[in-house]
Amino acid sequence: MKKTAHIISHSHWDREWYLPFEKHRYYFIKLMNNLIDEFEQEGNQFQSFHLDGQTVLLEDYFAVHPENREKVKQLIEEKKLTIGPWYVLQDAFLTSSEANVRNLLIGMNDAKAYGHVSKIGYFPDTFGIYGQAPQLLKQAGIETAAFGRGVKPTGFNNTVSDTPNFESPFSEMIWKSPDGSSVLGILFANWYSNGNEIPVDEEEARVFWNHKLQDAEKYASTNQLLFMNGCDHQPLQKTIPEAIETASALYSDYTFKHSSFDEYTDALKKVLPEKLQVIEGELRNQRTDGWSTLVNTASARIYLKQWNNRCQTLLEKIAEPLAAFGYLANGTYPREYIRFMWKSLLKNHPHDSICGCSVDEVHREMVTRFERVSQMGEVFVQEQAAELALTVDTSKTPDGGIPFVVMNTTGWNKNEVVTKLVDLEKVYFSQMHFEEIPAYLRDKEMPAYKLVDDQGQTVEFQLVSPTVEFGYDLPDDKFRQPFFAKRATLSFYAEEIPSFGYKTYYLVPEGHSLVQQQIKAPVNDLEMENEFVHLLFHEDGTYDVTDKKTGKAFHRLGIYEDTGDVGNEYMFKEAKGYSAITTKGIPAEFTLVERSALRTVLEFKHTLSIPVSADEQLDVERHKLIWHKEREAGRANEMTAISLRTVVTLEKGMKGPAFKLFINNQATDHRLRVLFPTGLQTETHQADSIFEIVTRPNTPEKEWENSSFCHHQQRFVSLSDDKMGVTVATDGLHEYEILQKDGTIAVTVLRSVAELGDWGYFPTPEAQCLGLQTAEWQVLLHQKDVLASKAYVDAYQYKVPLLAIQTSIHEGKLPGTHQFVNWETNGLVWSSMRVAEEQDDVIVRWFNPAGQKEMLKAAIHDDARSYKSSILEEKTTDSKNLYEVEGHEIITLGFHHKR
Repeated sequence: MKKTAHIISHSHWDREWYLPFEKHRYYFIKLMNNLIDEFEQEGNQFQSFHLDGQTVLLEDYFAVHPENREKVKQLIEEKKLTIGPWYVLQDAFLTSSEANVRNLLIGMNDAKAYGHVSKIGYFPDTFGIYGQAPQLLKQAGIETAAFGRGVKPTGFNNTVSDTPNFESPFSEMIWKSPDGSSVLGILFANWYSNGNEIPVDEEEARVFWNHKLQDAEKYASTNQLLFMNGCDHQPLQKTIPEAIETASALYSDYTFKHSSFDEYTDALKKVLPEKLQVIEGELRNQRTDGWSTLVNTASARIYLKQWNNRCQTLLEKIAEPLAAFGYLANGTYPREYIRFMWKSLLKNHPHDSICGCSVDEVHREMVTRFERVSQMGEVFVQEQAAELALTVDTSKTPDGGIPFVVMNTTGWNKNEVVTKLVDLEKVYFSQMHFEEIPAYLRDKEMPAYKLVDDQGQTVEFQLVSPTVEFGYDLPDDKFRQPFFAKRATLSFYAEEIPSFGYKTYYLVPEGHSLVQQQIKAPVNDLEMENEFVHLLFHEDGTYDVTDKKTGKAFHRLGIYEDTGDVGNEYMFKEAKGYSAITTKGIPAEFTLVERSALRTVLEFKHTLSIPVSADEQLDVERHKLIWHKEREAGRANEMTAISLRTVVTLEKGMKGPAFKLFINNQATDHRLRVLFPTGLQTETHQADSIFEIVTRPNTPEKEWENSSFCHHQQRFVSLSDDKMGVTVATDGLHEYEILQKDGTIAVTVLRSVAELGDWGYFPTPEAQCLGLQTAEWQVLLHQKDVLASKAYVDAYQYKVPLLAIQTSIHEGKLPGTHQFVNWETNGLVWSSMRVAEEQDDVIVRWFNPAGQKEMLKAAIHDDARSYKSSILEEKTTDSKNLYEVEGHEIITLGFHHKR
């Protein structure tokens, strides 16, 4: 049977990588202008161009050439220029579940507006792909995925190697999610540049095609062969029509076609064999030697991951649900501003950006973008919360009382210590000369207070003596209003704040003077305790933590470990011949910061002496482009001190202690981890991933040679046996390793390297992360595993705080306590709540982390009905109230809101 060579012209366009964004954009504009000129030439045979699966590139282009918008739109409508389905080509593991959905939703909506969407899940260079990707794609109406990594050894500089244990004998396979959803998977078995720069000259073409046809046929399961005519930042090959003419004359047994993915996949599906290899779950290059998986991008420039986690949490777990509350309360939803915030954040999600594997200029600009998203999100949340509080009836506030509303934007009830800065009294500049106000407020004696909830129940609290501070209001109907306020920090335990809801509290005068609380004191007793756990600290800062319900204790957790790192932004390589340096046995200096009925805060400091850098051999190896696997460099003889300051907090209601580490990093070329030697002996562990709590082996496949076996996580990693487990929830710490010898969970908190590390020598001194760095995590004990115990609820709620909003005394249509969405289920994980992009329905999403079916009942009104939706917010079932959720299913419900 005659074979068809499908030649797809493209350019894989990293918006920023070895050059900063604006320099890459300059070359992209040249590419686009050349492409438009080529399509417009009369009689031109250039058929199509694949624009790398991401619509953001059009925004980048139109910012400079808005006059070409209609020309480009026409090319897209004519299917000459193919765009979508993504907004950006994101890293899959380092961006959240909802960020992956928003990326697809925004990209597909943008592409539809231009006239045509490429229905292919395009992951050309993604550094591993999450196991639920087929389910997401299927829900979006996408039946095919194309990817370069995950099932075959792929290295730096676009090198692909063979292995006898390649996970599929073909470049075509069935890729299946844990829920059973499957798509046709197309592996770029010879990379996405296997048809690059095709010769026009006959003799050159003969040499080229003799080699390329053989390589493609080696992996193809059909007579449809794929050749990707392009590579990273590849200029346009205008001579493709002539090159195809030359190839056609040379090889009469082949049809050479300037093709598109739509044409290629249509032809491919007609001739696929009945049985293809089934690849299940995550694509993480596990059947390789382990030296080119790029997994350690999870720990390159950790500060970026921390920024990203906080911004994602701000948008998807706070801003969007809060705005949905506002929509249900007053009928307005600022979807355009929310979309703008998401697009601003998604521009930091491309794989060479969020992975931290670009030049320093790129990551400086990323921090600026994160700051912008943070600024937008914070003012948005502040305003939305204040507007929502105005719909709550506070007219029954006790005399002299100060009302405030505590809002829970998560899908689970919360019990949490709330700390809120309260304005006890304000005096505006319009009421008194501003120079007189501070003294007036300072001298005015304040009463003591009591705290009550909206049912009149007294609540235990703490109020730190007030200070006088400047502030201002920005009213909607008048000029800014400056004031001075007498402010105090209020802390109290907020119980049973309903999911998707709020509860109102009142700070009420009682008539006695306010006494300042003393919070600092020396300590000899190194213990912390609440109703759930007990901690005993040892002299070196390690601690024993005991679960009070079972009496089970885990001993000597929290060791810090430092090793040399002679790798790069992509991969860790331990310095040769040096043992790890740890804090084990090194005395720490302890200070008790606070001990009260609500919380205990303990601080301890280490000074760790480590080599100042790698030895001189590393610089030689970098300049010679020695692959990290082959490096022989060790650590320097000169030593330096790095200070480690750890702040431990255990509050009432917390299931486990929370830690914040401050690192004054004065060394280079090293990695710092925190170790949790659990003593649990298991074959597998669990980790949070994209719409999945995935089970992974503790030991690698037989092909693995790398002594390091690190993994990605989103929010937590968990190790357990049939009795007890330890879960470590983190804030932007995405890299961990399970050390099988003693059941140790090792979480990376800092990695310092100095080069990009791919196809040339690109120094990145700022990747050393010198100066003050931080890391945060929480340790949770539980019975059995993280699923059976539902410890995942606490892990997912870590770093998603309750919102406390001081408001005025006013009438409102909402009661003092309210829940906007009522839902019942035994084991689903809540993911998001928002209002749909294209209709005024409230959209709420969950996923089933377990393999067995679960039932879900949910409503926004007593008589309201919902419908099942795809991730694209398209109705897929008739309205009803009760849903059967299959194992590992991602379920999205839409709720019609009656105003």
